[in-house]
Amino acid sequence: MALDRADFYDAELRRHNEHFRAAVNAGIRDRVLDIGCGAGQTTREAARVAVEGSVVGVDVSAEMLDVARRRSAEEGLRNVGFEQGDAQVQAFPAAHFDLCISRFGVMFFGDPAAAFANIGRTMRPGARLVLMVWQSREHNEWATTIQRALAPGTIASAGAAFSLSDPAVATGILTTAGFASIGFAEVHEPVFYGPDVDAACDAVTGLGFAKEARAGVDAAAANKALQRLRALLNAHLAADGVLFGSRAWIITAHRTSQ
Repeated sequence: MALDRADFYDAELRRHNEHFRAAVNAGIRDRVLDIGCGAGQTTREAARVAVEGSVVGVDVSAEMLDVARRRSAEEGLRNVGFEQGDAQVQAFPAAHFDLCISRFGVMFFGDPAAAFANIGRTMRPGARLVLMVWQSREHNEWATTIQRALAPGTIASAGAAFSLSDPAVATGILTTAGFASIGFAEVHEPVFYGPDVDAACDAVTGLGFAKEARAGVDAAAANKALQRLRALLNAHLAADGVLFGSRAWIITAHRTSQ
């Protein structure tokens, strides 16, 4: 994954990240685990606060972790490290972390119950969990309108990105994994896809769900789909770039003593 893709994700979620950073509220001595850290923006932000603690970022992508390590070194952060792995099965130290965070990084587990049980084991009793996840597809314009532009008449799959969108489902998973005091706060902010239509088109066509929508079509159909997409992006062009409505949850919880 190229460096510009890492920049895109951070820019896409800039408004969301402001809410997430406030909810994380790391302590100066916290030991923090960042699940699905990507290029490490949230990991570095936690490390700047937890100056007498430590922060570990975990992600499956070696390319994104290379970016994360490089940027942390450029900032001179000495209390941060990165590991490549899947948090569902990663062998974390037991009862170690004071805070576990994830910005859109926990929706893709094949077995979420096993994943959160594994995450729970690495958190000390009373430790905080702060997650940001998408609300349901119909509340996320970027998912619905782009799908219709690229593949009109098709029915979109439920999508792993929305696997924790239902508070009842998420609460059940977290409760079973040993978490309590589970709360949901709504974040209603647009996602940013680029400063202009050309940049947004390049960004969107590189996204996984957009590639899936265009899969298996011939050249003529692909060209028409691209024209529809550009018209949609132009309709969403505002003074500060191409924006699509979205809704997310910030989920907070505490690890029980059991």
